[in-house]
Amino acid sequence: MLTVCLLTDPQNCHDEAYTFESHGSLSACMYEAVPYIAEWAGNHPKVKVTKWHCEYPGANGESL
Repeated sequence: MLTVCLLTDPQNCHDEAYTFESHGSLSACMYEAVPYIAEWAGNHPKVKVTKWHCEYPGANGESL
């Protein structure tokens, strides 16, 4: 899960779901995610990623 904010309005932030396959723990995911998040950010130049976290699929009650 990414939290992103508009560059033109830094107070306007929202969460953005982002999925990639990690082959380790949630802690390992935090390190493995960095290049994927950088690529995502490069493809979305109007927003800035301010934070992210890893979670297991279905952790927030969404269906798989």
